[in-house]
Amino acid sequence: MTLRPLLHRLLAATAGAAVLASAAMPAHAAPIPGMQGMQHIGITVPNLKEAVNFFKDVLGCEPSFTFGAFKFEDDWMTRHLNVHPRAAISDFQMVRCGNGTNLEVFEYTAPDQNRRGPRNSDIGGHHLAFYVDDMNAAVAALKAKGVQVLDTPSTFTDGPAAGLTWVYFLAPWGLQLELVSAPKGMAHEKDLKRKLWDPRFPEK
Repeated sequence: MTLRPLLHRLLAATAGAAVLASAAMPAHAAPIPGMQGMQHIGITVPNLKEAVNFFKDVLGCEPSFTFGAFKFEDDWMTRHLNVHPRAAISDFQMVRCGNGTNLEVFEYTAPDQNRRGPRNSDIGGHHLAFYVDDMNAAVAALKAKGVQVLDTPSTFTDGPAAGLTWVYFLAPWGLQLELVSAPKGMAHEKDLKRKLWDPRFPEK
């Protein structure tokens, strides 16, 4: 068989495989009707007052309204919140942190409650990141208030996040938090058509 017919057969086979693969793959899902964006992030803390005061006094967040207690004698908590039926919410409060999404801060009790929060390496691990204009000044302010900062800030020098400086720190109850700063922007901002949301430029 000469090279040209062989090439044609290979191309035909490749095209056929691509058609079959595309047929097997689900079409790009349409968004939930009316979805506008993230409205809040919910976190559970050991002590609501301590947590809200930390967000207010250390990070400058603004405490908002509280909801009050949630406790039921039937299985409402399991059906609605996927927790133990005897779990109870002592209270929960909304907190607004600068030009970003809101936090919904919960204080729970439950017979099967895990009192040790997940690490970043655990399934369900998470952290909250806050943008600052001046990393050195922000780190100094955290340390002055007795906050545990994990080592020293690191800076990406290549890749899509080049230009980003970051450092982790811990809330008194162990919640993992992060400061990020990119005064000159990040590399990906020059190439991506759809930019990441940025608290510096909320209108974009």
